[in-house]
Amino acid sequence: MTPRLPQSLAALTLATLLGGCASVGVGFGIPVGPVSIGVGASNHGVSLGVGTGVGPVGVGVGVDQGGRVNAGVGVGTSTEIGNSGVRAGVGVGTGTTIYDPNKPNR
Repeated sequence: MTPRLPQSLAALTLATLLGGCASVGVGFGIPVGPVSIGVGASNHGVSLGVGTGVGPVGVGVGVDQGGRVNAGVGVGTSTEIGNSGVRAGVGVGTGTTIYDPNKPNR
């Protein structure tokens, strides 16, 4: 089996990006048209996101359990779970918080 980065890894990658710091995480994504909806976990917590990817590169946006909206980019690999269309993978990336409800607007 050749590792590859599907669109679902973009959502996974986003999950690794919480707090604007590079980290490593794991997650699951379900393809929906040209994007994937995924949930992931890293040492920064849990995130729900949407993303897309081409080759080993993924991009996405998501919301963590604190209500922060994060955007990021990363690389990784994933594999399909059976014939379900659901993929599990790992990735590394970097990102930034683009909205934090706990910080006043500047």
